[in-house]
Amino acid sequence: MAPAAGTDIPPTDGQLVDSELAYRVQQFYFREAELLDDGRFADWLEVFDDDLFYWAPLRTNRLRRQAALSVGAQGEAAYFDETKESLAWRIRRYDSGMAWAEDPPSRTRHLISNVTVHHQSDGTLSARCAFLVYRNRLQTETDIYAGGRTDILRIQPDGGFKVARREIMFDANVLQAKNLSTFF
Repeated sequence: MAPAAGTDIPPTDGQLVDSELAYRVQQFYFREAELLDDGRFADWLEVFDDDLFYWAPLRTNRLRRQAALSVGAQGEAAYFDETKESLAWRIRRYDSGMAWAEDPPSRTRHLISNVTVHHQSDGTLSARCAFLVYRNRLQTETDIYAGGRTDILRIQPDGGFKVARREIMFDANVLQAKNLSTFF
């Protein structure tokens, strides 16, 4: 693990990264959003590490005293419970012309904000961000998704990043979209 900027002391678990590293992570996320909005899904897939876990649990409304039960656990029903290979399969399906929900393709705009990045004791980074995704298809289909993502990022030898784990938390308990063919 690299020492914190200007010191010989390694960063502690949960410590915020320095501004230069935070900026690089933000630029990584902005580039990822650009790839998605340009429909470059095969290139987007390369932001993920081979052992990716990509997950969006379901949420339910609960009383305050039961708030811990409002988010589904791993292994329960989820909007997404994917690997890099399953995402690659979905992308191949889009490219085949057999994904009727994306023919003609959607137009999307991914807005990423509120990025915070923390060091982890295993040398990875934990990054959180907020997203707003606008999707439009045909003349009348419009969807807006809001939520947050928590990623585990691995720093690559070239200084870039790979996402090893992505947890997507939608703000809405019930998504009103006709289908969920958008990537987050």
